[in-house]
Amino acid sequence: MTAPLEFGLDTFGDVTRDAAGRMLPHAQVIRNVVDEAVLADELGLDFIGLGEHHRSDFAVSSPETVLAAIASRTRRIHLGSAVTVLSSDDPIRVFQRFATLDALSNGRAEVILGRGSFTESFPLFGFDLRKYEELFAALLSQQPVTWDGKLRPPLRDQLVYPPVENGRLKTWIGVGGSPQSVVRAAHYDLPLMLAIVGGDPARFAPFVDLYHRAFKEFGRPAQPIGVHSPGYVAETDEQAREELWPDYKAMRDRIGKERGWPPMGRDEFLNEAEHGSLYVGSPETVARKIAKTAKALGISRFQLKYSAGPLPHERLMGSIELYGRKVIPMVRELVGQNMQSRPPQ
Repeated sequence: MTAPLEFGLDTFGDVTRDAAGRMLPHAQVIRNVVDEAVLADELGLDFIGLGEHHRSDFAVSSPETVLAAIASRTRRIHLGSAVTVLSSDDPIRVFQRFATLDALSNGRAEVILGRGSFTESFPLFGFDLRKYEELFAALLSQQPVTWDGKLRPPLRDQLVYPPVENGRLKTWIGVGGSPQSVVRAAHYDLPLMLAIVGGDPARFAPFVDLYHRAFKEFGRPAQPIGVHSPGYVAETDEQAREELWPDYKAMRDRIGKERGWPPMGRDEFLNEAEHGSLYVGSPETVARKIAKTAKALGISRFQLKYSAGPLPHERLMGSIELYGRKVIPMVRELVGQNMQSRPPQ
């Protein structure tokens, strides 16, 4: 028997508007994110993840700092990144920051490593690094590290402090569509977090099968699999769609303009809500959709990316409340308290 399905929330700290329609200062958005995480902890959620960005539409550029503030006001919820891009950071400093967070939170820190879908950190910090997953995997062993690379000094039998107090720092590999990343996660014996932000979630089943096959080849039992997807919960389907649509479109079109995508139409939005990876609707609708994904992919955790462009803090709090009080109990009832891993094929 495996542990019950875990439930989390993710946010990028989207800059939101107030009741009068004015955009909030970044500082207030950060304070609001802390309040959102406190509510999630009070509701018994398992995880809160903060994305790191360095641009005007997202307020969180230092997730570990905000997570440390959250740690001081929470008791149970696990705290992590969504995601940490090692290729534009130093893995030693990343390990130290999350080990410090783990100490402050009494063992609740996690890190999700991935390539990310934004590139602003690369010109900002001037990195173009290779083999950093390898170095980070070595750091997790908490043994003296010897490592050679091109863009930072080599290491010779170097210990890194502070050590994680109990066990290892929980580390996931975030994957958005790369088979190589799936195999790399299995190679390093790390859990897999699937970022599914468009299309039918079931299309990721081949990645799940590849992950299981890779572990079989390595002669080890598979690690847990999680899913990160966007969503929003309100009392009814109509209310949820009407409240989310303008802000979701604003966010999607702003990012799409940078990437050469056409503006999002209402039909595309509704198709994602009904058949894709947008978990928007009443508690019943969202619960059924999460349960369907959980059964199809055999996941151990579902993380709802609950922020969406300028969608106001008060509405985000309402969505979190419904997610914790209504959606999660319904999903547990639909899938059963214990999820069995999806068998390899």
